[in-house]
Amino acid sequence: MSGNADNKHWADREERGSFWLMKFTAGAARLLGRRALSPLLYGIVLYFFLFGRNARQSAWQYQQRLADWSGRDDLRPSHWRVFGQFMAFADSMLDKLDVWNGKLSIEQIEINDPALLRNQLRGSRGQLLVGAHLGNLEVCRALAEIGERVTMNVLVHTKHAEQFNRLLGEAGATNLRLIQVSELDPLTMLQLHERLERGEWLAIAGDRVPLHGGRSVTVDFLGHPAAFPQGPWLLAGLLKCPVNLLLCLKQPAGHYRLTLEPFAEAILWKRSEREQVIHQWASRYAERLSHYCLQAPQQWFNFYPFWKADDDAHA
Repeated sequence: MSGNADNKHWADREERGSFWLMKFTAGAARLLGRRALSPLLYGIVLYFFLFGRNARQSAWQYQQRLADWSGRDDLRPSHWRVFGQFMAFADSMLDKLDVWNGKLSIEQIEINDPALLRNQLRGSRGQLLVGAHLGNLEVCRALAEIGERVTMNVLVHTKHAEQFNRLLGEAGATNLRLIQVSELDPLTMLQLHERLERGEWLAIAGDRVPLHGGRSVTVDFLGHPAAFPQGPWLLAGLLKCPVNLLLCLKQPAGHYRLTLEPFAEAILWKRSEREQVIHQWASRYAERLSHYCLQAPQQWFNFYPFWKADDDAHA
């Protein structure tokens, strides 16, 4: 699969699917509770595993490349390991329900913050957090809502941002807000600047190109060229704010480890070197993402062709 038409197809499909799955799970959780909902959600994911050929191929390709890049034969894909990645996604959806319904306490999260970035969350000016579709970033709500009581603005490309916000509000989220960012126009930049100046924090995923159109940069990821968004690094440069990485990975014991990692004090460029600087920071991000993929190999939840289609996809 390649080309803009395919990208648009994947964006539209994922956008609709994410919203309706969230709406379904939020409603079902209120009616049934997690225990009763689990078999139903696992059944839905099994259906997508059996009939979602493109998603299976994409998971297989990711596992193959992670194994090749790391030299770890135990990570090589099999039908069972690919199915395990789908089931990990179902498990993450159930964990999101606990987050939305206030059933996840800050005590259930192990916070790995060697640079003590949490101490800066209540600072006079906010910062930028860059995450990934690895693990469960929804848990950052626990940090915003019940940990530091700081307002977290999650920048998304979905057209359903306002509907998501209503669902979050119904679930009791008061310090977490989704902001639709189609492009970094002057009005958007002004609004984001004002939020930072009020001490609010911004969060954005750094591993998914806005498939409705958006600037991307091609860098090495797990030994092969892949497109990453320029958005986080453009944003940080224009807003002149520090950048930190935020990853939240489920541990074998069942709890979450939330990692806060300093990434860039500032991203600066002259006009003539902007592309080079953005490529540099996107490359560093891809390196750190590779590192964290090894910590949670089956918690990669990008079920679409992340690299250009080639001959190593199976299933």
